[in-house]
Order: sequence, then structure tokens, then C-alpha cells
Amino acid sequence: MLEILSLIRSDGDPRWCRSVPNWDRGPWLETVLGLRRARGNPRPRLISSHLPIQLFPKAFFTSKAKV
Repeated sequence: MLEILSLIRSDGDPRWCRSVPNWDRGPWLETVLGLRRARGNPRPRLISSHLPIQLFPKAFFTSKAKV
């Protein structure tokens, strides 16, 4: 899924996908380092997670985030 979203974000150009590692393109929300990386990435951000939806922050549900 991350590869597909990365290609969509880069308008189908695979250079970004090939040059930036997965953990930088879609950092894990549930780790401190991942959250810091995600906040530092330009919008629109890609974020990876295996958290159950119930554990997401309440602000997530009122945001314009796509899941």
C-alpha cells in the first residue's frame, strides 16, 4: 500500500520511491521516532500504522485524513 500511495503522491514518478526508504516515506505512527519523522515530512504526509482504530487520537476522527 505504501508503494502505491508513494507513486500517487509523486504523480507516478518512481524516482522518489527508489531514492527514499519506506521508513522515511511512511513512518510508523506508534513509535516516537516515526512520529517525529512524520511531523517533519511535507504535506500530504504518508503515515504507516498497525494500531487498532480505537487507539488513534480523537483529533484524527475530526481531521481530513484519509484512511
